[in-house]
Amino acid sequence: MTVAAGRVVAGRYALSTLIGQGGMGQVWTAYDGRLDRRVAVKLLRPDKVAGQEADELRRRFVRECRVTAQVDHPGLVTVHDAGSEGEELFLVMQYVDGADLSDHLAEHDPYPWQWAVAVAAQLCAVLSAVHAVPIVHRDLKPRNVMVKQDGTVTVLDLGVASVMDADTTRLTHTGTPIGSPAYMAPEQAMGGAVGPYTDLYALGVLLHELLSGDVPFAGSTALGVLHRHLYEPPVPVRRIRPEVPEALETLVLRLLAKDPLHRPASAQEVYEHLELLLPARGTPTGAPLDPTRPFLRPHAPWPDRARTPAPQPAPAVERAEKAEKPDVARAVDEVKRLLGEGRITQAVDILGAILPAAAEQHGEHSPVVRTLRKQYAATLMDDGQYRRALPELRRLADERAAEAGQADPQSLRFRYEAAQCLESLGEPAAALAEYRSLLPYYENQYVAGDPELAHDVRRRIGHLLLALGDRGAAHETLARLLMDVERLRGPGHPLAAEIRRTLQWLGQVRG
Repeated sequence: MTVAAGRVVAGRYALSTLIGQGGMGQVWTAYDGRLDRRVAVKLLRPDKVAGQEADELRRRFVRECRVTAQVDHPGLVTVHDAGSEGEELFLVMQYVDGADLSDHLAEHDPYPWQWAVAVAAQLCAVLSAVHAVPIVHRDLKPRNVMVKQDGTVTVLDLGVASVMDADTTRLTHTGTPIGSPAYMAPEQAMGGAVGPYTDLYALGVLLHELLSGDVPFAGSTALGVLHRHLYEPPVPVRRIRPEVPEALETLVLRLLAKDPLHRPASAQEVYEHLELLLPARGTPTGAPLDPTRPFLRPHAPWPDRARTPAPQPAPAVERAEKAEKPDVARAVDEVKRLLGEGRITQAVDILGAILPAAAEQHGEHSPVVRTLRKQYAATLMDDGQYRRALPELRRLADERAAEAGQADPQSLRFRYEAAQCLESLGEPAAALAEYRSLLPYYENQYVAGDPELAHDVRRRIGHLLLALGDRGAAHETLARLLMDVERLRGPGHPLAAEIRRTLQWLGQVRG
């Protein structure tokens, strides 16, 4: 069955970008049209398996979705929905913003051993929860592990996990075990019974790869790799990287034992060994995707306001950047349609994706690009993405002021909205400074005089002064504003009533 971007699964999930595929299925980023959020959709095709085996796969898929959805752990991707459509099975999961561990390793070579320990410790916590169900993941590998922006680790693809019953040692009867050869335990390679010890072996392979830069057993064919798992000892990692602690090398070798009985007894036991190697409490670097951060500052908020990481491009952005000649006009029409349906998140991604293409086609300062950038900033604000909207608004304000002067009403409007972003982001001092710099323009009738906006800015200044603890200045600002509002709009105006309530409360607490 052909799958294409734009297809809607189950009348709700619009496929966007293909991010992975294998022999039996594909994984897409998608948009949930009902809740206007990004999701990941996995499509499985049992029709690739013949006869009764396809029916068996369907039954076990549904059963396993029910069971895995019950596993409650922050390190597991959340399952939102599951079902079938035509010949396909679909699984809808949480969209995870980060980098998979394979890419993370490629970008940091050599991978700090402290990071490897932090990743493995987090994986132990996840595996412990999974094994308690009991479920065996069966396919733990770097591509199935995501490092999020805050350094926490999320495990993907429990959809291929097998419930630990006697009749579910395999999903199919084809003789091909579930899993990836490079990470496959000997007992799994031989089609034997799997258990928590099987995932611990895969954890050992993963740790060896992080520490040495390569899996312990590689080869040109799957059978060759499996043969090495069965019969060859792994190379100790300290021969490749002498700085790795001896205790960590010993743990990796125990995890890679051929006999399950010689491996650690549980993920809990592995964690106890790793805990001794974890970093002590301290101050993180502030960089995103640092897996030691959860241990340096456990449960600390993320992102730190002073160290906000740059937003990662959404998959739609990456797709548009790679496209040869994106259709800007069609994308604009699509954005209008989505906004009309209230699907703001999807509209934001399309606008962000089409902007570089539009700038290349029409010029960075063209009316087309300027209009798109305005729409992008406005849509980001509607979507509550104030941190991403702020630099867009500042850029628009600066460009407009350079063309038409500092008092240009449109430039002032962008600055006003930027101040609103600062206010919403909890940065009262910066917002107060911006509003104060705007106020003279709105009060000057010969420049950009706007009494209503001037009153609103003064109200916001008063409230920000309250937030900053300056009650005297807040009272003075709001009392003068009340007099002006009553004079221009009448004592019964809603703004006057609101200011009176604030002043009444302020009068009660000033002392």
